[in-house]
Amino acid sequence: MIEVGLAGVYQDYIACLNEQNWPMLKRFVHDEVRHNGRAVGIAGYREMLEKDFRDIPDLYFNIQLLISDPPFIASRLQFDCTPRANFLGLAVHGKRVMFTEHVFYEFRTEKISQVWSIVDRAAIEAQL
Repeated sequence: MIEVGLAGVYQDYIACLNEQNWPMLKRFVHDEVRHNGRAVGIAGYREMLEKDFRDIPDLYFNIQLLISDPPFIASRLQFDCTPRANFLGLAVHGKRVMFTEHVFYEFRTEKISQVWSIVDRAAIEAQL
């Protein structure tokens, strides 16, 4: 797997999320994916993403920074959205917020097998 290839796979994965093309998710995510150390499997991962889009109808993943060092990807994702109610335990209730997420991925056979994610909650709190 070459660096440009893995970065391209990741960009296609982000496009899949933004299109909410859930049947295509299995092309990018390993059956036994783990999120922040917890085994969720592809079904649990998909449920988590679908819930995010239900809670934030205008959710859009914008890659601000992408570093590829196979089998790892590091990404800074930028969001400008309006969560409907509570988000990360904060009473956002339809207020537009901008924040970033720092996320690291480990790929196995060109599929995401591990995800470590940190959302900049302080940025959201400062806007409320």
